[in-house]
Amino acid sequence: MDYLALLCAKLTAFGELITPDTDLTAPVPSCGDWTFYDLVDHVGRGNTWVVTAVTELRGDDEGLPAPKDPVALREWYESTADALATTLSADESQEAWTFTKTMPRTVGFWRRRRAHETLMHLWDGQNALGEADPFDPDLAVDGIDEVFELFAPRMIHRGLAVEPDVALRVRATDTGNTWTYGPGEPVAELAGTTSDLLLTLWARKSGTDPELGWDGDRTAGERVLAGPLVP
Repeated sequence: MDYLALLCAKLTAFGELITPDTDLTAPVPSCGDWTFYDLVDHVGRGNTWVVTAVTELRGDDEGLPAPKDPVALREWYESTADALATTLSADESQEAWTFTKTMPRTVGFWRRRRAHETLMHLWDGQNALGEADPFDPDLAVDGIDEVFELFAPRMIHRGLAVEPDVALRVRATDTGNTWTYGPGEPVAELAGTTSDLLLTLWARKSGTDPELGWDGDRTAGERVLAGPLVP
């Protein structure tokens, strides 16, 4: 998967949400009490944070708040997106600071991570301002892989979640992919499209969404899903 190309495409699409007419005070329901301005500020500062992580091998760059004028905000955001794309155009094996030691600490890590980060926040922005597009199935499969490979174990390691006491199977109805999280044989199965499943794992959709299907011990399955699996 060409993560750099995907990242650049999603960065561009996110920037196109910022227009002179965009309501920067619009609530972003999928991100707590954030407004659309807060979302742009988060994505842009995240971009510069990763630039510093690669170029200076440190993860403590908080950056400065984004401007609140829509035109200036668009220019600021695009400057951060350009800086990120340029920085991550380096050799994917180049050393970088990352927040985990369980995966290679390289530019390649950030290409994948920022592609998925931007993808999810693009959905947040689209959902806040109108209607959000579903995710491409192949990209959503990779995003679900990332949740179970990286984030769910990390949440346990950080003491922010406990290890599940039973196993949940997650099944994609559009691609046939399955994932099992937890010990032993699955006691429950959650089924849905890859897009809906990824949104559910990232708490953008509820496990009670009617587009999702449950089989087995749903109560136990919902307990596993509640984790939390991601930050």
